[in-house]
Amino acid sequence: MEFDVKDKNLSGLGKDRIEWAEADMPVLRSIKKEFSKTKPLKGIRIAACLHVTTETANLMITLKEGGADVYLCASNPLSTQDDAAAALVSEYGISTFAIKGEDNDTYYKHINSVLDFKPNITMDDGADLVSILHSKRLDLIKNIVAGTEETTTGVIRLKSMEENGVLLYPIIAVNEAKTKHFFDNRYGTGQSTLDGIMRATNVLLAGRRFVVVGYGWCGRGVAMRAKGMGADVIILEINPLKALEARMDGFQVMKNTEAALIGDIFLSVTGNKNVIGEPILSKCKDRTIVANSGHFDAEIDLNYLKKNSRSVRKVKPMVEEYLMNDGRRIYVLAEGRLVNLGAAEGHPASVMDMSFANQAFSVEYIAKLKKEGRSLEKKVYTVPEDIDKNIAKLKLASMGIEIDKLTKEQEEYLSSWTSGT
Repeated sequence: MEFDVKDKNLSGLGKDRIEWAEADMPVLRSIKKEFSKTKPLKGIRIAACLHVTTETANLMITLKEGGADVYLCASNPLSTQDDAAAALVSEYGISTFAIKGEDNDTYYKHINSVLDFKPNITMDDGADLVSILHSKRLDLIKNIVAGTEETTTGVIRLKSMEENGVLLYPIIAVNEAKTKHFFDNRYGTGQSTLDGIMRATNVLLAGRRFVVVGYGWCGRGVAMRAKGMGADVIILEINPLKALEARMDGFQVMKNTEAALIGDIFLSVTGNKNVIGEPILSKCKDRTIVANSGHFDAEIDLNYLKKNSRSVRKVKPMVEEYLMNDGRRIYVLAEGRLVNLGAAEGHPASVMDMSFANQAFSVEYIAKLKKEGRSLEKKVYTVPEDIDKNIAKLKLASMGIEIDKLTKEQEEYLSSWTSGT
């Protein structure tokens, strides 16, 4: 078995932590139990580029139980949990290529390592696997039936590829499932982002002006949690509908140049480039903290900081101080990468339970298409609605919650056009 991890001796700790996460992932656990019996993925090779965490480990184990040959690499240089990676190799026999803090060359070497196994299905978190396949590994496209994508950022990239007619195989956008983005993006990102900021800095959020750039589902979650911690939350948006929603939700909304003068902490969650850029960085206060929870490290304009600073030093783990030419100090967390995974442990297992259930069922759906000789067009698809609803039902059942059903009279009323006042 091929692999590249930091230290296989960490596997014992990793196994314990993987089992701890599994205890809070009842939906995925039920899928694993069913997969172990039916083996729906037998003969399928899966290349996965995901955050290598204990929760991801449970997804990989589930896919292997389903009969798949699984190969995993990291989707972010800072998000790997080295003990989880070691356990996947030593305890579960899954080829894993991931080391926390790996450099850029190693990152792409690891992506190519999982692609070397000629996958039938790709599983992405940011679309880097798809990007490499379409730019440098075109010879492997013929083996691929379809893929899945976990993140908003990745879906944006893939839809752009579809619109430009360059997407060479179908992708199921797991991020678009309601049981994914309603919960993972909102509650998972909301909690884990604040966890990362507080672990890195130990700052008190109460009384601080906390600026959230982007009011999508992730931004909503961060804003809600920061408000709950006592912060004075400010929203920056370019979409008038989202800006209006943020104001109606009780948050201040303003332009970035206004927020720059008063903000204490700036957090980006947009999937776009340089959203914390010169308009903010040139005017922000001394000792401003900036962080990012968008997938790539492009959201903070690090080039501007490097060009306009006297020096850069690490003041504590995951905190770099840029001493600007005018004497101000700006603190960047987790090198501008995902602060919730770079400085903390990412989303809680209970919310990843639904996200990874979507991944598992989507892969099963793709495998079924392959076995039946059917195929999808080269487009980006949403998760089938029956999968989404089934996951919600399974999650409710795991929580001991039962809900009502429509009576026959109610069904007839809703389907009738003659009933009225």
